[in-house]
Amino acid sequence: MAQIYVASPFFSPEQVDRVERLEAALAANPTVTDFYSPRLHQDAANEQFTKPWATEIYHRDMDQIAAADVIVTVIDFEAKNLDSGTAYELGVATMSNKPILALQEKEEAVNLMITESMHWYTKQVEDFKTYDFGKLAKGEFVGEIL
Repeated sequence: MAQIYVASPFFSPEQVDRVERLEAALAANPTVTDFYSPRLHQDAANEQFTKPWATEIYHRDMDQIAAADVIVTVIDFEAKNLDSGTAYELGVATMSNKPILALQEKEEAVNLMITESMHWYTKQVEDFKTYDFGKLAKGEFVGEIL
């Protein structure tokens, strides 16, 4: 059973739809103990978009990455531009030796720093319903690398 951290942009309706479908797939997976998706945890003691709020959210997210067994990420961004927050989370995960499992539904090139840090890759969100987080099968990125 695995504790998951979901690293994903959620700034547009398309991005929110994608991460909601991913969250539903993880919720249906019997090998997932629990998952933390920052999108679902924006409430804070401090007013949104203030410095104290940012500090609170940053520390909460970093604590959740540290507590996670696995990072699940959405690498669909705006064209070839990686979401900076997601990229940062993936860097932290890489330096913490956490396996990164990636979903990409669009046909966009991906930076080699992201593709080379992946443990597993899929183009189908439904795969996260049945992926065995206990066994952590490997799967390389398939697509154009920047």
